[in-house]
Amino acid sequence: MTETATRAPEPFGETPPPPGRRPGWRKLPLLELILLGLVLAATLGPDLPLFSRPAVQTFTTIFVSITVAALPFLVLGVSISGAIAAFVPPRMLERALPRRPALAVPTAGMAGVLLPGCECGSVPIAGRLVARGTLPAAALTFLLSAPAINPVVLISTAIAFPGRPEVVLARFVASLATAVVVGLIWQRFGRTAWTASARPIIEDGTKWQIFRATMVHDFMQAGGFLVVGAAAAATLQVVVPRSVVDTLAGSGAAAIATMAILAVILSICSEADAFVAASLTQFSMTSRLVLMVVGPAVDLKLVAMQAGTFGTPFALRFAPLAFAIAVISATVVGMVLL
Repeated sequence: MTETATRAPEPFGETPPPPGRRPGWRKLPLLELILLGLVLAATLGPDLPLFSRPAVQTFTTIFVSITVAALPFLVLGVSISGAIAAFVPPRMLERALPRRPALAVPTAGMAGVLLPGCECGSVPIAGRLVARGTLPAAALTFLLSAPAINPVVLISTAIAFPGRPEVVLARFVASLATAVVVGLIWQRFGRTAWTASARPIIEDGTKWQIFRATMVHDFMQAGGFLVVGAAAAATLQVVVPRSVVDTLAGSGAAAIATMAILAVILSICSEADAFVAASLTQFSMTSRLVLMVVGPAVDLKLVAMQAGTFGTPFALRFAPLAFAIAVISATVVGMVLL
């Protein structure tokens, strides 16, 4: 299939607006409309009869506190992601990777610190690297590490868990271990055919146009999932009976499984998930670490993006592998460091 030039980067498989048109209110995604409605409701809450109910007031307080605390890091994260897409030479990572797979994979994992970005941007970057001939295992290691161990994520984690540097260390170690182990396994057992359909990103326009388009897209997408995550955390605290929450949180295996499943379903951006995890105080620190490690590795939006970039056969193999290794790594690291 022949690819044609586009007016702006389409790293996430979306169709850009027609020439001369800008997204308006009618084009706002449903999740952003929900965010706007909830923010307005929180602002006008004291004047509305519904908000006089204690449960609604508690929900609003938790939701707004999580959202407001996470938004600055989300904005910073998507700004860096946009800058990388626009200004970082595409071949920089390719040239920095060693030829030997045993060295290329861990090097690509550590490159996530130097080239930070949210998971929305790491998938198409990995697709571009594979399409240009980079070792698939190394590109996939970078895909997992970049959104999980970059400075923005680690700083946001430190602020979400003040006075607990061991949480930041545990997240770094577990996430890096997940990326490297998955990369090494893929290098040993992966097949070239599973990534053969990887498509490079076609970027047209000035660097500032690319920067703006990437930043706006990442923010609109990640911001919507932040709304879902904050609302789910608030709902869990208010609606779900305390006995159910205590049962799930009290059992080590059940708590870990619950947090892992929530990470996949909620699809929270890695720059914001620490604030959601910090709000779930009933759960053990190890289970909350699972939420923060699994989320950047595999969730619903990532699986869809991976299928669109590499093909469905790839996603059906890579997502379960990343999920299993992330859960194991977070559990082991949490038991040791937390």
